[in-house]
Amino acid sequence: MPVSLEDVDHIARLARLGLTDEERTALRGELESILGYVEQLAKLDTGGVEPTASMRDDSTPTRPDRTSNDDDAEKLVERAPDRQGTYLRVPKIIEASE
Repeated sequence: MPVSLEDVDHIARLARLGLTDEERTALRGELESILGYVEQLAKLDTGGVEPTASMRDDSTPTRPDRTSNDDDAEKLVERAPDRQGTYLRVPKIIEASE
């Protein structure tokens, strides 16, 4: 399927791309190649093929949702370098603007 440079410009504008003349020409050839392949796929007879969402027959494996640490806040923060009770103290990184 032929793709014009105007088509390439339109697609580039939609994608917010700035293309050089060489890139426009290259992209035109790539798009024609992709659309040609899609045309080949469209010619295939898929009448007897069942629609599928996945090529695998099994479902997604899952695991039980379990916690792996205690709810003891003191134990969770005991190795923190700077803390106040069960709160972690971190350096201020945002300066107030005036």
